[in-house]
Amino acid sequence: MKWGITILNKLILKKVTPLLLSFSFLAGCTFPSTDSLRKAETETKPETGGDVSAEFDIFLNELFCSEISSNSINLHFTLSDPEAFGIRNAPVTLGDLSEKSIMESHADLENTYSVLSKFDKSALTEDQKLTYEILNDYLKTELSVADLTYYDEILRPSTGIQAQLPVLYEEYRFYDKEDIEDYLKLISLTADYFSQIIDFEQRKADSGLFMSDYACNNIISQCETFTANPESHYLIETFNNKIQTLPGLSDEERESYREKNETLVKETILPAYENLASALKELLGKGANEKGLCYFEDGKEFYEYLVYHNTGCSSEIPDIQKMVEEKRLADLSDAAVMVAEDPEIWDKSNLVSLETADPTATLHTLQKAMLKHFPKAPDTHFTVSYIDECMEDYMAPAFYITAPIDDYDNNSIFINASTDTTTMRYFTTLAHEGFPGHLYQTIMSYEAGLPPVRSILNYPGYVEGWATYVEMISYQYAGLDENVGLLLALNQSALLSLYASTDLGVHYDGWSFEDTIDFWSDYGITDKEVLREVYELIVEEPAHYLKYYIGYLNFLDLKEDAKETYGSNYSDVAFHRAILAIGPAPFDIVEKYLDEYYTAED
Repeated sequence: MKWGITILNKLILKKVTPLLLSFSFLAGCTFPSTDSLRKAETETKPETGGDVSAEFDIFLNELFCSEISSNSINLHFTLSDPEAFGIRNAPVTLGDLSEKSIMESHADLENTYSVLSKFDKSALTEDQKLTYEILNDYLKTELSVADLTYYDEILRPSTGIQAQLPVLYEEYRFYDKEDIEDYLKLISLTADYFSQIIDFEQRKADSGLFMSDYACNNIISQCETFTANPESHYLIETFNNKIQTLPGLSDEERESYREKNETLVKETILPAYENLASALKELLGKGANEKGLCYFEDGKEFYEYLVYHNTGCSSEIPDIQKMVEEKRLADLSDAAVMVAEDPEIWDKSNLVSLETADPTATLHTLQKAMLKHFPKAPDTHFTVSYIDECMEDYMAPAFYITAPIDDYDNNSIFINASTDTTTMRYFTTLAHEGFPGHLYQTIMSYEAGLPPVRSILNYPGYVEGWATYVEMISYQYAGLDENVGLLLALNQSALLSLYASTDLGVHYDGWSFEDTIDFWSDYGITDKEVLREVYELIVEEPAHYLKYYIGYLNFLDLKEDAKETYGSNYSDVAFHRAILAIGPAPFDIVEKYLDEYYTAED
């Protein structure tokens, strides 16, 4: 049977919505050294009198401080006041991608896991048990692929270092003069760090794991676009704007900082991107595989890791494939019933157009409308900015940069100016990034008092799954006819399911481009140029789309289970409060702890 999906808006070919949380340079964390953790463990026992709970808190704090200091981007974007956490004189660094550093990181990962396993979990508080289980899961997952480092790719069109670093430089906040000086030191390291990236890619090539030519050419094109206008580069303009409004600087200091930054942008950052593009051109032709990960020797094993890491769903991949297909068929069946009852509803959906609205005003509208389903968030501030024109083709319609854990009153959302503000997609994207999406989820989890170490553990299936889940709910906040809103949500869910099935098909089952064409044609989508872009993006960003859709499906399952469990005591507000209080975690753990955090006061 063939099913038809109406693409109501332009097919999403970039990221559906981006993840821009902490800036991760490798899969997994750089953890404290063996000596550091042993010292922490032995030195704290006398002080705590053998109190396992107190010792565990000290271990977590030691782990957090060591990890967060391993590169200055993570430190600055996670803490606005590191000294309040006992972090002083942290080195200014972008991290280390050398082979030696990677091996040391793996050893430290094993040691951290060993130290964690020595704690008696039964002696911990309930909140500590939750953190223990999450950290234990994270360490085991990263250790499972410690020997597959070069299967990972740090240069991807949307989530790669070369795409995210400029935005993080642009958004690097200046709280005082020291932040400016640290920033200038940091960007001076860009050339050296990009040399390490080049060495990393060369080692991938030597291992037979280098990217395809079309992927390589995409990164080269990004670099060339980024360096095209050196005299009016946005990293010069945004820096000047930031220091202009920072109090406590003399005119002479401002001018000196402006000159230093402009010199570093022109003589360090832009040449680093030029050198990267040049090195990648030399590596063209080294990629032996233009298809999915399963065509590499251990590629299927690495993809299984990526699926779990990106989704937090422990189901076997064939079961995930079945789950996706069943949801798609259910959505299409519901849509077909609606069309049968109202044959004009597709035309109504296609004609949906919203009044042009300032994004800030739209976010405030969402803040109010969501209160029927979600607990009220603490008062918070946010700014909405537009990304530079040179990045529009590579960045999503919008994205949120996670606020520091000690200053979550200040939040930043970036908008892609190329996005049509009158479309329903624009409205739901703001819901995804802002309220009740990423911004809301972040401040609510922080408000719940999660320990700082939780901020360094990346669970994109929860984070992006939540944002996709609330995005679907937000259709009813736009003032549309109820059935039109529902149909649009069903269509969007079905469309995302096609990306998810394609990702699984390409990387696990080995679909070719022709297989992908055959699959999408069953749903009435046959434009080969569009599908080529879909196929290549999925090859370049394995498991990327899964975090959105599989995460979304897991939240739906949790909600249905909660409704069955709590019956008349169930409410959306109470359910969402519990989910947010647990915070980002694998879904098995979220499900396990849901009852403990659920209260039906609302």
